[in-house]
Amino acid sequence: MAKGKQTSPAAATAASKVLRDGRTGAASKTAAASALSQAPKKKK
Repeated sequence: MAKGKQTSPAAATAASKVLRDGRTGAASKTAAASALSQAPKKKK
């Protein structure tokens, strides 16, 4: 992944909702998982 290219928090939230929705298709879930893998890690 190129530095500076990360998924925004809003997009990560939307991707998370797609993954939790049982009605979405496999292609949508694949795209959402890809977006979440590029999201910055939350600091504790």
